[in-house]
Amino acid sequence: MVRIPVSVLVVDDEKDFVEMFSLRLAELGQKVRGAHSGREALEVLKKHDDIDVVVLDIKMPGMDGIETLQEIKKRHPLVEVIMLTGHGTVNTAVEGMKIGAYDYLNKPADFMEITAKLEAARQRKADQEERIRKAEARSLMRRGGELY
Repeated sequence: MVRIPVSVLVVDDEKDFVEMFSLRLAELGQKVRGAHSGREALEVLKKHDDIDVVVLDIKMPGMDGIETLQEIKKRHPLVEVIMLTGHGTVNTAVEGMKIGAYDYLNKPADFMEITAKLEAARQRKADQEERIRKAEARSLMRRGGELY
């Protein structure tokens, strides 16, 4: 089975975490970008339309993870988001899922669990994009007078 690399944006104000996590994902063949704030993450998403999944820390100074999630879903609704939560912020992570996050992980997270969730989130995005393409094709066929 061919594995499709996941294009990941890792967002955390802890620069060492972003660096180490990105390196580990890159070793697995994933395409990884990093950002150290919510605003920086939104800039990266604006410049790079190939991002599949954002791994987003909840607790960040300035624009926190929930605010960043809301903006991501507003501007890039198909991008999946996995929230990273430390002790005591699980309720916030659940709130994030209600807003549209795919899932959440507790810090420190098991790396194999992270990679499984990344792949599942990428697949969900791909499935959604395929449904949109099919709906657009049906719409074009209706306008042309033929429906298959």
